[in-house]
Amino acid sequence: MNFSHSNIQNELIYTSRQGVELWLKREDLIHPLVSGNKFRKLKYNLEMAKALDCDTLVTFGGAFSNHIAAVAAAGELYEFKTVGIIRGEELEGKVDDNPTLQFAKKSGMRLKFVSRATYRDKASNAFLMSLNNEFPNAYIIPEGGTNQLAVKGCEEILTDQDALFDVICCPIGTGGTISGLINSASPHQNIIGFPVLKGDFLSSEISKFVQQQNWELLSDYHFGGYAKINVELVTFLNRCYRDFGVKFDPVYTGKMMFGIMDLIAKDYFKPNTKLLAIHTGGLQGVKGMNQKLKHTQLPLINFE
Repeated sequence: MNFSHSNIQNELIYTSRQGVELWLKREDLIHPLVSGNKFRKLKYNLEMAKALDCDTLVTFGGAFSNHIAAVAAAGELYEFKTVGIIRGEELEGKVDDNPTLQFAKKSGMRLKFVSRATYRDKASNAFLMSLNNEFPNAYIIPEGGTNQLAVKGCEEILTDQDALFDVICCPIGTGGTISGLINSASPHQNIIGFPVLKGDFLSSEISKFVQQQNWELLSDYHFGGYAKINVELVTFLNRCYRDFGVKFDPVYTGKMMFGIMDLIAKDYFKPNTKLLAIHTGGLQGVKGMNQKLKHTQLPLINFE
């Protein structure tokens, strides 16, 4: 994947009274459709798929998955057929009402809907064998895109210029992005991950890909779990856009930013600490989240 990302800049967006500086790495600007950590995770996986002479990408995701949208877009750009294994059979008749699935379908992705019970077994040998039989020339990418090649891609997020930062922050879904950051960080840097899912399984997943101990997970900012949101978070996202001129998605980066600002307010960081937050993209999901908010009669995310 040869998108130009050499011009990705770090932006100073906030300085506290104690001199804590919050900078933002604008990975969301890599590409309008395959942005942020999705570009990083797919880069070497797509190279491997080409090397193996595969013509199809098969992957997994839920109703509003950034990963599904990114794989569909990347497949169209790089001339792969794409198949998305979608969690929830009930979604099959609702594609036209779902912005993410609608986009994936228009990008040429074949959507295969499975029950939630079947989806839970998506990593089993039996299920993977059935996919290999159904799609014999396919390259299978795991849910969220995280594997060793994805971690390799995420190791390229930090540059030599980023060594001036004391702390690197990123949201966590499956653990691939933070693993790459941990592996490529300078010895003096601490990596803080903000999980967007409930549960304590992430530490063991991350440990599969890293050797360093320069990281920690802060699990107080998931807002109830994956894709959960409330009025407080919506208000925060709208205020960030008004104050900083930056759009943050409500599932990943928005929750991380809420956590960082809360920690700064609580003097969690030493005075004059330089923080670098990784904007991992994901803005395609805002439209779908607003549908959900409207249905529950909650305020909408407003980036106008």
